[in-house]
Amino acid sequence: MKVKTLNGNLNIIGNNLRKYRNQQKLSQPALCRKLDLLGVTMYICDIYEIEYGKKTVKDFEAMAFCKVLNISLEQLFEDTNTYFEA
Repeated sequence: MKVKTLNGNLNIIGNNLRKYRNQQKLSQPALCRKLDLLGVTMYICDIYEIEYGKKTVKDFEAMAFCKVLNISLEQLFEDTNTYFEA
């Protein structure tokens, strides 16, 4: 089965995830620990792969990122229209 991508990316929120994580001075391991408290198990390599567009993101993972980083879904998806420009 072929994996669907958008211009070679498996997600469009990776840059914003990295931006907000860094703004809050959270390391990837610290983000994993906070997600785990919500019942969402992720590993450091998962966060890395999401941030660099190499892993898809489930809807519950996106919501968990928002809760942990105290941002809205709109913020998580801001400036992602550029992925759709030709």
